[in-house]
Amino acid sequence: MIFLIKAGFILTIFLILAIDLGVFHKKLHEIKAKEAMGWTVFWISVALLFMIVIYFGYEYHWAGLGLEAHHIQTGSDAALKYLTGYIVEYSLSLDNIFVIAMIFAYFKIPGIYQHRVLFWGILGALILRGIMIGAGTVLILKFSWMIYVFGVILIYTAIKMLRTAEDDAVEPEKNILFRIAKKLYPVTDKLEGEKFFSKIGAKRAITPLFLVLLVIESTDVMFAVDSIPAIFSITTDPNIVYTSNIFAILGLRSLYFALAALMNKFKYMKISIVFLLIYVGIKMLLTHAFPIPTVISLCVIVTILSIGIAASLISDKRGIKKKVSGS
Repeated sequence: MIFLIKAGFILTIFLILAIDLGVFHKKLHEIKAKEAMGWTVFWISVALLFMIVIYFGYEYHWAGLGLEAHHIQTGSDAALKYLTGYIVEYSLSLDNIFVIAMIFAYFKIPGIYQHRVLFWGILGALILRGIMIGAGTVLILKFSWMIYVFGVILIYTAIKMLRTAEDDAVEPEKNILFRIAKKLYPVTDKLEGEKFFSKIGAKRAITPLFLVLLVIESTDVMFAVDSIPAIFSITTDPNIVYTSNIFAILGLRSLYFALAALMNKFKYMKISIVFLLIYVGIKMLLTHAFPIPTVISLCVIVTILSIGIAASLISDKRGIKKKVSGS
């Protein structure tokens, strides 16, 4: 029965995406900030409303939810863990957004084609993350010490982020999928509208837009190596892990377009994400010796992100004042 619920959830998500592409974005156009903000509010609202489903599902054990040994037992606990996991995943996606912006800039992809690339990129991410979450759940349940491995990975990633310059984040020529694709197929010299595939003579070829899709898809896999272990610090319940992850991914596309013109205003968000990863990593290392309650984690995570946003906005405001006074 739980399998049927999961299948129904996935089918519903794919139906929403199909309506999104086939109805609301059937006509090719550049996504403006106002439209993107509307979709961002929509996806956040859907994610928060789903928290009600989580609460009642676990509180009354719909289809056996919460009855398995490693699952959450109460509705309130499930809802709190879902919300915390969603915030963690959504905030970690911010770093992904900055990298996506640099990838589009590197390949000089016009805004009118970016929505199509992100649509198929997110569709692939839904499948790949489902596989990774399933594998991670099995590993943690079978080998309890894996939680420590994930904690170390997160702390290492945070330190690496501090030492990595923004300009080094995009190096398509080093991407394995990028190199394999270029070896297997010829690449057209320029974009051919929204097409991923074309022909050079009689040979099947790929367009630069398809190469961008491959780079973004593989980049998401790398980010998933960080974000998926992070949510395991909140809960190992696969239902909560997967649903919170899915809604965070679904909101990523609209959030990108909403923030595309404001990237330079959030220069301290990377530091916030670093501290977030360090905190979550430490939380995982303390899982058995000193487990940190979910409520405290939620407060710490929100505080870290709020400080990053506030510091970025204050810094940007001071920068504008300096330019005005200097002129």
